[in-house]
Amino acid sequence: MTTLPSSSFLNLPLRLRPPFARSAAISPTNWRPISLCNLRKPPLRPFPCRSIGNNDTEDDSGIKDQGKPGEDGDKSSSDRNTIPTSVSSRPPRISPDGPLFSSFQVDSVKLMDLLGPEKVDHSDVKLIKDKLFGYSTFWVTKEESFGDLGEGILFLGNLRGKREQVFAKLQKLLREVTGDKYNLFMVEEPNSEGPDPRGGPRVSFGLLRKEVSEPGPTTLWQYVISALLFLLTIGSCVELGIASQITILPPEVVKYFTDPNAIEPPDMQLLLPFVESALPLAYGVLSVQLFHEVGHFLAAFPKKVKLSIPYFIPNITLGSFGAITQFKSILPDRKTLFDISMAGPVAGAALSFSMFCVGLLLSSNPAGSGDLVQVPSILFQGSLLLGLISRATLGYTAMHAATVSVHPLVIAGWCGLTTTAFNMLPVGCLDGGRAMQGAFGKSALVGSGLTAYSLLGLGVLGGPLSLPWGLYVLICQRAPEKPCLNDVTDVGTWRQTALIVALVLVVLTLLPLWDELAEDLGVGLVGLVPVNFS
Repeated sequence: MTTLPSSSFLNLPLRLRPPFARSAAISPTNWRPISLCNLRKPPLRPFPCRSIGNNDTEDDSGIKDQGKPGEDGDKSSSDRNTIPTSVSSRPPRISPDGPLFSSFQVDSVKLMDLLGPEKVDHSDVKLIKDKLFGYSTFWVTKEESFGDLGEGILFLGNLRGKREQVFAKLQKLLREVTGDKYNLFMVEEPNSEGPDPRGGPRVSFGLLRKEVSEPGPTTLWQYVISALLFLLTIGSCVELGIASQITILPPEVVKYFTDPNAIEPPDMQLLLPFVESALPLAYGVLSVQLFHEVGHFLAAFPKKVKLSIPYFIPNITLGSFGAITQFKSILPDRKTLFDISMAGPVAGAALSFSMFCVGLLLSSNPAGSGDLVQVPSILFQGSLLLGLISRATLGYTAMHAATVSVHPLVIAGWCGLTTTAFNMLPVGCLDGGRAMQGAFGKSALVGSGLTAYSLLGLGVLGGPLSLPWGLYVLICQRAPEKPCLNDVTDVGTWRQTALIVALVLVVLTLLPLWDELAEDLGVGLVGLVPVNFS
């Protein structure tokens, strides 16, 4: 970390105090020399017109000689070797008294450097440009800031070979030149005017310090929060199991589960007799969530990608909204991002669908009627896909009623499939959002995210759960995943096709049965006044 140089001002007989609003913009990376050529006060006429800190000259008219253009078109060689900054042409104010910078201003600059992320050293940038880039790899024509806070450097220019081969060569050279100090990212060139002549998008290379780009370790407080959320999720799963026995619960308990205005929970003594019978359903819902997370970890292990501990999100209606799992490693490419993101939903959906189908078969078997629970038939109107499967398995007579007798595995599978479908929506940092970003890029994620938000806001997907789920995503999961080291190479056609098929199934799962279709199929009694179990 560097500080503002002061030795350049020792030869000045005057003390300069620039405007306060501009002092914050002066930093080691954008500092430019101060010219005294436009000063017109009579006492200053004996001083020669000069520029401090570089070799450019400036005459009395204020026109600066910037040298001849370089050989690569309209970009000069000096432009390729310096970080672009903006410098005001107005001369600094000169005050007869006062320091060059007030102590508050200097302390503010130092404080911003201390609190902000570690930036790329300017000397390293010059070394990297000399040793890495050139005619045989990547010809740099321009540099921009890179990173969330502009703490890195983005090299723009022209690719001189196949992007994967050039990127592998640049990574090897970077390790030889700087060791493990930096990470190099290959990303699509921002605001590109067209594709690369060699095919595919134009690419740029971003440089970040490792301590800035790599995720930090898991702290003790994060372990504590994860454990508390897991305990709350267990409680919400047990509560879901108790609520599934609504036909035999005491009236006070039924009112708590069905009346939106009921705030105070019922006496726990009334719930204790139903806890044991609620455990099978709670185990089923919780096992789906655990299996989902195991899928992520199994996909990440062979690729040597570290994941954070899962943060389960409890929910009374579904038992859980899933879990938030963060990447603790920089992903090498978009294929890895796609595979790890899809592994969890595939594992959770496979177990959930198995539970759902087995539960339906047990529900249609008269020998297992002792293990069945009565649930409102309106539950099956919440999903077009699951409602049609239930109707085909249980038949018209069983489904065209106020309540339906089902095995607890049906409810566990239903909740697991619904939670998995919500997590597969192509939004932000959800599994579906990460898969969309890996398969089609960040620009496609922006469009799919806006579409998903619109459908959730209108209640088209998810029914009564659309609003709480949308708020949860906006608060916790709205930001897209950070770029991979190789954020350009395509994932392949079959992965993209698999994602499209998965999104179609997600829409069919979250799309409710409309009244006309539900009435025609005999799924529930449309227009029936809800049953009062009290």
